[in-house]
Amino acid sequence: MCQILLASTRIRYDPEAAIRHDSGAIMEFQLATLWEALATAGPDVCCLVAGDVRHTRRTLDDRANQLAHYLQSSGIEPGQRVGILTYNRAEHVEAMLACFKISAVPINLNYRYVAHELRYVWDDADLVAMIAERTFVPVLNEVAAEFGSTAHYLLLEDASDHEPTFSADHYEDALADQPTTRNFTNERSADDLYVIYTGGTTGMPKGVMWRHEDIFFSAMGGGNYLEPISRPEQIIDNAVEPAMPMNMTATAPLMHAAGQWVTMIAIFTGGKAAVYTERRFDAAKLLDLVEAEGSQTMSFVGDAMAIPIIEEMERNPRELPALFAVSNGGAMVSPATRQRLAAAFPGKILSEGFGSSETGTVGTGANTSAEEEGSHFNVGPTTAVLDPDTLEPVDIGVAGMLARTGRIPLGYLNDAEATATTFKTSPDGSRWVMSGDWAILNDDGRLLLLGRDSNTINSGGEKIYPEEVESACRTHPAVGDIIVTGVPDERWGSRVVALVDTADGQTLDLDSLQDHCRSHIAGFKIPRDLIVGPLQHTNVGKPDVAWARRYACDALGIELPT
Repeated sequence: MCQILLASTRIRYDPEAAIRHDSGAIMEFQLATLWEALATAGPDVCCLVAGDVRHTRRTLDDRANQLAHYLQSSGIEPGQRVGILTYNRAEHVEAMLACFKISAVPINLNYRYVAHELRYVWDDADLVAMIAERTFVPVLNEVAAEFGSTAHYLLLEDASDHEPTFSADHYEDALADQPTTRNFTNERSADDLYVIYTGGTTGMPKGVMWRHEDIFFSAMGGGNYLEPISRPEQIIDNAVEPAMPMNMTATAPLMHAAGQWVTMIAIFTGGKAAVYTERRFDAAKLLDLVEAEGSQTMSFVGDAMAIPIIEEMERNPRELPALFAVSNGGAMVSPATRQRLAAAFPGKILSEGFGSSETGTVGTGANTSAEEEGSHFNVGPTTAVLDPDTLEPVDIGVAGMLARTGRIPLGYLNDAEATATTFKTSPDGSRWVMSGDWAILNDDGRLLLLGRDSNTINSGGEKIYPEEVESACRTHPAVGDIIVTGVPDERWGSRVVALVDTADGQTLDLDSLQDHCRSHIAGFKIPRDLIVGPLQHTNVGKPDVAWARRYACDALGIELPT
């Protein structure tokens, strides 16, 4: 396992001195340090709701302190990694904060992992402890023989009764024996590591390494979503009279960056995170949560979530007076869906967010109308569209690779090759993260997202971006949901296939779809095959591109390349 040592001046953190403006105490942009200053200055504000659990800053901090003491007393040292394997629940947030307090690194584990995937991430992250729900004991039993003797286990109770083959402590019992004080023995730094494992859409998951200070500004709101704070001490202002508190409903799983970041934005801006805890997506329950908690923003992922939300609002309209924005991210929505959203949420801001584990939050949606095709974004000065070979900016209207500089990750954990491929230095010395997303910069300053490099279809030497084709197809009235992928073709190398779930029971044939697309995209981009039927999505509602390619090849009788 590789270890990265960062040059920094470490300081011992005094939580009481941190809230005295005139104390002269040094305070850094370290996530636990920021959180503790916020909690000390305004302890009785409700900051987290997850199912039946409601936490004020004081109660959340007390629980995180108890867990942090348990981990430290178990021998967990700064920089060591602690796995978290849970559904959405308050203890997931407690565990993250506890790790930050002792400069340990929480590792997000996908609750859909099978044994070999869990084994891979466990080994790659070199986990020394595991916090898991009892429902995941069967998969843990499969890997415990290999890792059990080197790890500490904490089990969270749920409705399951699986028995572990390994020795484990019960979460509540472990916390009950620990104090709620903050007298930890480690020294903290803004250079402490935050690691988020990617979903592994191309190859096995990779751990993206961020400094605490960089992730705070790049993805966690920077203490103020519109005007980030410039000094750590300013976080105290959010404790009682925040400039812009964000009461947000976190719909995505906390095992993913999106769920974590929405939760942390709400907490650090002085607002409240309402975490959606249902095991399956239920639009009615989501809207009930938004209404009950007075959330100002609600997020969703693509048409797969947007359409059920719209249908629920049409069946059972809610006023939602506190809500001012509904935000999409992670997958495109069709123009028709945008129009229905506008009708279902009159007077609300319809926004889209764009980013990734490697880039943080890159841009916000900037479609000029509900009918506009494609996903357009406003981006900041640290984002550019570059030639991936020369790292020079491309001309207006020319496709290039979306890249970001400034506060970006250190690289991938234990993967020097992938780090060198994704993180590059331009001739002028600027360090860039190459997002893998192709985009065009329009002459109005907006960015048009085209699609992932790994999903790009090369047909006869022409690059075709699936999202662009999907955008054109979505304007056809019979297209409900769609995934565009490429399959092998003897003549062209690859050809375009559209997998479509039709809208409202309508029928669709290939000729009709092709005729419609000819007025929207170039001929070589038009789908050559059409497969109609239900589509598969990932656990957070994104189109399952890997499944689509396998399914298309099987349906068309084409051998899937290895």
